[in-house]
Amino acid sequence: MAQLLIKHKVKDYPAWKKVFDGFIETRKAEGEKSYQIMHPENDSNDLLAIFEWDNLENAKTFVGSSQLKQTMGNAGVIGEPEVYFLEEYASGKV
Repeated sequence: MAQLLIKHKVKDYPAWKKVFDGFIETRKAEGEKSYQIMHPENDSNDLLAIFEWDNLENAKTFVGSSQLKQTMGNAGVIGEPEVYFLEEYASGKV
């Protein structure tokens, strides 16, 4: 499995989350398997989203899509997001 990490600011988290949740079927169809949304304790509009994707190629195609860019704009994303495509080296539980 591949990981996709996106960091960006939003105008208003609850409004952003509503659009994000409405886009779930599209994300699933493009290969998303799971997600986690986090933020620093002092800024609930500075988001870090980590997604598990079926493969890196599908994640890259999704991130490059005009539909995603439009949806992010509709959701109130501020500025250009930072995007990282990640492959796992190791994992574990302690």
